[in-house]
Amino acid sequence: MDEKLVKKRRIVLVPLPAQGHVTPIMQLGKALYSKGFSITVFQTQYNRVSSSKDFSDFHFLTIPGSLTETDLKNLGPLQFATKLNQVCEASFKQCLGQLLKEQGDDDEVACVVYDEYMHFSNAAAKEFRLPSVVFSTTCATAFLCRSVIAKVNVDKFLTDMKDLELQDKLFPGLHPLRYKDLPTSAFGPIESIHRLYSEIVNTGTASAVIINTANCLESTSLARLQRELQIPVYPIGPLHIAASAPSSLLEEDRSCIEWLNMQKPRSVLYISLGSLALMETKDTLEMAWGLRNSNQPFLWVIRPGSIPGPEWTESLPEEFSKLVSERGYIVKWAPQMEVLRHPAVGGFWSHCGWNSTLESIGEGVPMICRPFTSDQKVNARYLESVWSVGFQLEGKLDKEDVERAVKRLLVDEEGEYMRKRAIELKEKLESSVRSGGSSCCSLDYFVNFLRMKSSI
Repeated sequence: MDEKLVKKRRIVLVPLPAQGHVTPIMQLGKALYSKGFSITVFQTQYNRVSSSKDFSDFHFLTIPGSLTETDLKNLGPLQFATKLNQVCEASFKQCLGQLLKEQGDDDEVACVVYDEYMHFSNAAAKEFRLPSVVFSTTCATAFLCRSVIAKVNVDKFLTDMKDLELQDKLFPGLHPLRYKDLPTSAFGPIESIHRLYSEIVNTGTASAVIINTANCLESTSLARLQRELQIPVYPIGPLHIAASAPSSLLEEDRSCIEWLNMQKPRSVLYISLGSLALMETKDTLEMAWGLRNSNQPFLWVIRPGSIPGPEWTESLPEEFSKLVSERGYIVKWAPQMEVLRHPAVGGFWSHCGWNSTLESIGEGVPMICRPFTSDQKVNARYLESVWSVGFQLEGKLDKEDVERAVKRLLVDEEGEYMRKRAIELKEKLESSVRSGGSSCCSLDYFVNFLRMKSSI
């Protein structure tokens, strides 16, 4: 390694304490560690990653006074993120200052890489004259959408988003996204979303932006972002391929792998709606009826707390167990990557979070898209209209639509076409992270960028 880089070789990571954000930033840590950097992770008191064997060489520190799980339940995700930035700024600055005092000559901090929702980190990096880098865990198109929304007059945007006649129309400048595809949130009013997005896309004194995506998926959005942000943009994904690093915050039930081993190739529909989505009892029953009537086996992740009632599926009506017992297998959480690469899995019913989207395409698995909130709607639209590896199931759920969707994906010729498209994209993604690929080169460019920063 270049001697100049050795003088500044520790990277500080600041993840948002949510599963969809922790996973990619830990993968980023593994990728940077492989380039010779030491890694320090500053965590909040909520959803801490354990220093397992996968991260035994990482240094974990906790920001004191940060929010807890109780705060999340009381505030909701949107207000939780807003308050987290308020309460963590001073304590993080103090923690970072202490780390800098204790560092040795051969272990100096090269930069602070922070989740886009943890923008309080930028102030501390600025005070200590450290390069700061924004890490986007969503796709480049969603980042671009937030940038556009932040610049729109809030009163006009509020009016437009409430206009039912506009919802199916294309949003100007963001083809093929419609008004209803924009990354607004189910967790708060549009005014709050507009305010939060203004904070997120204001890169301020940040030196660069890293995005967990690949040029083969989003070349147009990446080029536009590069022009608008006027700081370097580094697409270095998919990180789950480039630097796999298990970091589930929930306990995985591996018994589902044994069940998959008994199923026919490409026959199983895998269903998982992520770590935040909620479902009403009526919708859960309609899904169960549709799945049962499709005559296809299915592996269904039902997260505790995602359906009404104090218990798990015991809270559902008795008919639910009868509907799923013949062809279904239900777990609280699954080892998703292992499930998606299993030969028995033929399709993925997903909320279309960006990690799940990349993981599904990365294994050549087509998707039924049922987005819940935020960037999931952007991803679903691209899966259907740009990449042609999935389709959206919109509107209220009823068993007939569920049955048709499952057959469309797993039985019909259209599903076979989407599977071929997914395999084509899988091969492109794998090429992007190999030596000479666009994402691999982008990571090298970022390392060289830090080398130049450290020499100033």
